[in-house]
Amino acid sequence: MSVNSAEPVRSVDVVLVKGGRTKIRYAAELLSDDGTRIAVRAPWAGDAVRDFGFVRFEAGDVFTEYYWRDRWYAVKEVRDRAGALKGWYCDITRPATLSGGELVVEDLDLDLWRSADGTDVRRLDEDEFEESGLAERDPAAAAAAVTALDELEALAIAEGGLESLLE
Repeated sequence: MSVNSAEPVRSVDVVLVKGGRTKIRYAAELLSDDGTRIAVRAPWAGDAVRDFGFVRFEAGDVFTEYYWRDRWYAVKEVRDRAGALKGWYCDITRPATLSGGELVVEDLDLDLWRSADGTDVRRLDEDEFEESGLAERDPAAAAAAVTALDELEALAIAEGGLESLLE
């Protein structure tokens, strides 16, 4: 289904799993699924404002989220209630699965932020990743996660690089 389709809106539940447990579950509108990349849109699903210091996620924010079945990350375009772009929040994850009405993604702790103007690109939660023990439990997954973070960071600092993933 594409964004311009005459088909009815289809809802999916995005299920973010961390450490074997569901971290958050929220309803999202399925925008597209080409067999490899899945795009959904949802309002901020947090219970309260999440202030990172460099960006705030709050009621009224809209996330257009892109997940891949063959990549170890998800890219989330974040806009405020008026539609102004705040930036992109990227989660390092195992490849996504969509089955029935559930889009399941396993969070691997590493994250990347890129501001709307591109002047602020930062790696996040590297300490949590180290503490997770993934490198000991599943060295191949840990290596894939670090490679994915490096790839996203390179795209985030390149002119139009991150946006090219979302076209």
